[in-house]
Amino acid sequence: MVNKIEAEFTQQPINIGIDEQARKQVCKGLSRLLADSYLLYLKTQNYHWNVTGKMFQSLHTLFEEQYKNLAEAIDQIAERIRALGEFAPGSFAAFSKVTSLKEENGIPTAEEMVHNLVVGHETVVSSAREIINLCGEAEDDVTADLMVERMQIHEKYAWMLRSMITSQRGH
Repeated sequence: MVNKIEAEFTQQPINIGIDEQARKQVCKGLSRLLADSYLLYLKTQNYHWNVTGKMFQSLHTLFEEQYKNLAEAIDQIAERIRALGEFAPGSFAAFSKVTSLKEENGIPTAEEMVHNLVVGHETVVSSAREIINLCGEAEDDVTADLMVERMQIHEKYAWMLRSMITSQRGH
């Protein structure tokens, strides 16, 4: 039997100035971002372990920096979902239902790895940008701030990776 204090605590409403429906919408977007970020993390760590070729050292180091950043971001995103009153997805089955990314099969070449990660980072940016729109409607500045931070990081990583495989044609 649940004691009175536990019963009251579990029923205490969230009162942070964002209505329940808006919080749920933001959390739905955050869940997709969490899934995208987690799959990108897994892909980046896989590439870190398995990259070969003449760019091994620079890619190995860059991939490690990126997957460590993603690990921190995953935690921040999940904790934001919880702060908004929803449960964060936390399994491959749950992630696969909402992610915009595809899992990696096999070991691509170093250049394919870089290309795939550019696509992954840009996908995360697009997901974060959609959430910012929801945040504006919900007046959720805290989540919007987190989205701006994530967009800045992923845009930078996409640019850095793209620079490694883009030829210089007078640009």
